[in-house]
Amino acid sequence: MAPAVKRSANGYRPPARKRARVLWRALSAELSTHIEREWFGSGPHRLLLSGRKVEALAAHPRDPRPVNAGQGRRVLAGTLALDGGSLRIGEAGDPFDTASPTRRFAVSLHRFDWLPDLVAAGPDGARRALRLLDDWRRVFGKWNAFSWGPDCLERRVFHLACAARPLAAEASDAEAADLRRDLARQARHLAEIKKIPARALERAVAVTIAGCVLAGKPGEALIDKGLKALSRHIDRIVLPDGGHATRSPEAGVELLFDLLTLDDALRQRGKPTPEAAARAIDRLSTATRFFTLGDGGLAAFHGGETVGPTRIAAALAHDDTGPRPLNSAPHSGYEKMVGGSLELIADCGPPAAGFLSIAACAQPAAIEILCAKDRLITSCGWSPEAAGAHAFRLSDAASTVSVGDGSAGRPLSGFRAKALGPWLVDGATTVSAERHDDVGGVWLDIVHDGWRHVGLTHTRRLFLDAVADELRGEDSLTPIAADPGAAEGPRRYLPFAVRFHLHPEARASIARDGKSVLIRGPNNIGWWLRNDAVDVEIAPSAHFDHGLARKAGQVVLKSQVRPEVGAKIRWKLTRAEG
Repeated sequence: MAPAVKRSANGYRPPARKRARVLWRALSAELSTHIEREWFGSGPHRLLLSGRKVEALAAHPRDPRPVNAGQGRRVLAGTLALDGGSLRIGEAGDPFDTASPTRRFAVSLHRFDWLPDLVAAGPDGARRALRLLDDWRRVFGKWNAFSWGPDCLERRVFHLACAARPLAAEASDAEAADLRRDLARQARHLAEIKKIPARALERAVAVTIAGCVLAGKPGEALIDKGLKALSRHIDRIVLPDGGHATRSPEAGVELLFDLLTLDDALRQRGKPTPEAAARAIDRLSTATRFFTLGDGGLAAFHGGETVGPTRIAAALAHDDTGPRPLNSAPHSGYEKMVGGSLELIADCGPPAAGFLSIAACAQPAAIEILCAKDRLITSCGWSPEAAGAHAFRLSDAASTVSVGDGSAGRPLSGFRAKALGPWLVDGATTVSAERHDDVGGVWLDIVHDGWRHVGLTHTRRLFLDAVADELRGEDSLTPIAADPGAAEGPRRYLPFAVRFHLHPEARASIARDGKSVLIRGPNNIGWWLRNDAVDVEIAPSAHFDHGLARKAGQVVLKSQVRPEVGAKIRWKLTRAEG
């Protein structure tokens, strides 16, 4: 007999065996973290980090990410702006001995996210950066759980490695020695971190790049350690179609930047790029093209925000003539439909599981739609950098179906989230997609079990009509277990909705019939969203851009469903005349 399932207002409570398994993993992780902290704070560990003295710098790796020299000049003028927060420190102030306005600001500060822009401001920027490094070293030079934790250390090592040569050019002999020692100690520590296994590949890349920058045997030791870790993780994280194992398009682009930097660093050291890394660069480049829509920006799914055209162009500048990607990414679980002036990307896979799901979203069958180069339909675009609650990872924060006040999955909370991270649990486990291309357009059927806790299966049928230049959709909820007598029993209704989250630059209005919705984007081209829903509403929403929420709207098509019988809503998106 199957274990009993208890439902709650937020969905359902999983079987006791599953809850116990997650709790045991959380307890084990918490114990490991405690042991790790004791070791990292010990004298023997500090001695090991000191290692062999580094006498010189070698490679100067180039990070292809765009930099903002103007932002660096603002730091020189005394204003430090990071992740939506701002701190006035003056021309010689110390931000590390001053309270940060937000935790997100503090994380970005200790990641040294300001360093590339400051170095780009020229010699004055490099000298100011050296003073800031000295300020950081004085307060945080010894291990502590925050500034030396994985959230901060990985990016700090990466930024320090890329900036080491221009910083050393403006440094005194003592400052240059401190810089080399800092980079070596932090890279050695980074190589030992086991927490947040989803970032193990990115940590390995940062360690290897640091090894390329440090000359002599200390650098060689880091290169060897980093490349061994890279070989263990890269084929698991980079899927055969180029998608990132977390299913986040943005995570794939950021990893591509890191691997391109690694490739440059290894070439400067006269070392071959591992075949697996070269293969991953090609695959990630292809996936980046797949996820880039006609407006030049990246689609936003599973903890990834919309990435703008400038950054995408920088990621692909190494290979301008790369192969044209297919319209299917079967390993990543996405499909693209293109026809006429419409373009759509659909999430056709289950969310990542376990430690890979710390930014996954419970939004199966979500879609993003571009209409005549205007991104009209999108999602809230939540990411781990966003200043918003994990509620934006739930089903009603994307352009898909939501049932009742629940969600097709939920993030962990409380002790288990603290120990393991905010894993997504109880999400869709079975998602299937069937696609058919013909001369007149593209059919796509997506079926998933994300609403199994209310006894329903969601089927989203899409047809992009290239001739009529319109998109037709049908969202059906059907009973998982058909019971001939159920329809005769007591009637129980649940509200359900089909949501279309609008881009902040799109606007919508309901026609006089109370059903049809006119949507316009920046190009002022109108699109009618017609439907057979019981009720239609335009409600407020949010859209995250660089971690900050922008006001947006959403079109909500409302109806009711009897779990024993099912229900459906049909809709059509077509270009308005004139």
